[in-house]
Amino acid sequence: MKKRDTMISVILGSQWGDEAKGKLTDLYAANADIVGRFQGGNNAGHTIVVGDEVFKLRLLPSGIIQGKDIVLGNGMVIDPSILLKELTQLKSRNLSIGNIAISERAHLIMPYHKQEDAILEELKGKYKAGTTMNGIGPCYSDKVSRLGIRFIDLINERSFLEKLDKIYSLKKRYFAGLGHKIEISKEDIIQTYKEHAKIFGKYVVDTSVLINEANAAGKNILLEGAQGTHLDIDHGIYPFNTSSNTVCGGACTGAGVAPHKIGKVVGVVKAYTTRVGTGPVPTELFDDYGKHMAKKGHEFGTVTGRPRRCGWEDLMLVKYAHMLNDFDGIFITKLDVLCDLDKLKVCVGYEVDGAPVRHFPASMDILARCKPVYKEFEGFDFDCSKILKEGFDAFPESAKVYLKFIESELGVPLYGVSIGPKRSETIILKYIF
Repeated sequence: MKKRDTMISVILGSQWGDEAKGKLTDLYAANADIVGRFQGGNNAGHTIVVGDEVFKLRLLPSGIIQGKDIVLGNGMVIDPSILLKELTQLKSRNLSIGNIAISERAHLIMPYHKQEDAILEELKGKYKAGTTMNGIGPCYSDKVSRLGIRFIDLINERSFLEKLDKIYSLKKRYFAGLGHKIEISKEDIIQTYKEHAKIFGKYVVDTSVLINEANAAGKNILLEGAQGTHLDIDHGIYPFNTSSNTVCGGACTGAGVAPHKIGKVVGVVKAYTTRVGTGPVPTELFDDYGKHMAKKGHEFGTVTGRPRRCGWEDLMLVKYAHMLNDFDGIFITKLDVLCDLDKLKVCVGYEVDGAPVRHFPASMDILARCKPVYKEFEGFDFDCSKILKEGFDAFPESAKVYLKFIESELGVPLYGVSIGPKRSETIILKYIF
């Protein structure tokens, strides 16, 4: 079976996250049978606007709003208390919710992970990543150290108690070495997670088998990335990145599917650049242009509410993401935010000490010294209602020049443009199912 003969598609962020992947997943989920998450935890925030209703998701795949069957894959780390809260809130809004499957191999975020997250972030000093303090990194660390507790353990009381007993003892000693005590007792953890086992036990399955059997049966499967390519633990701006693989390869390992079964890969590209957290951002703006983007784009994190750093579009960033993920198409979002600006700039390269930089650098010291090389464009304005009524051709010529330049520079076809937060405020040029 060759690539693109199958119906597993992946939606990924091409920048530092916050590209509106949730909106795109929700849109494309209309023609999907199953929608899954394959990495990250409740440090992700996906906002979906349907009419006057706003849905903010942290763990559940965005396809849940469309009533699709959903999968939380083995590559995720899951805080069951947050998952329960999310499900309860959605059910209270009378949504039609499809089947829910949680991977038996997905790791549990434990209360001590959140405390550990806060302690380590404080101790890292200038190397702190700017985490959400939700215990994501420490949970992944325990997974790699083989000290993790998985959902298959949660539903097996003997296994859960044995593992917790050993791990809790080790954590006590570890915390003591850092000058702290664990804030929650082992007994309280046991009681709380017994209740979680009762609630979530019916959802725990081998999701890799579920997805592969669905694929063999010809079902349309959509996998939704969390964060963005440049927050990837291997390929991102280390150490100011996240703790999981956010690139397309992470969909294979985090959902349990072979690489050749991935049919379409869609890269979501915000029309400008934003970043939450620390680390160098070469195109960051501190002037009125940056303030315009932040205000008009409502650039605040879904999970933390932290303000996002804003800057001009950075194609060095996006080109590197394309190299890693091999996008079949791109979807440009939040183009409306750039309306009313007299001029626009796009970063087409970096220079360090006057010398060109060929690729996005791994060294944060070098990245911090990179000076953007810009191409300037004429600003534009448009009536969103007119565009939505008449389609892509109704964009002013200057907006089309801007969009087509990005498309041309990446060598990737444009699948659509988002011009507002609502599901309906979108021009779709190509569907993936």
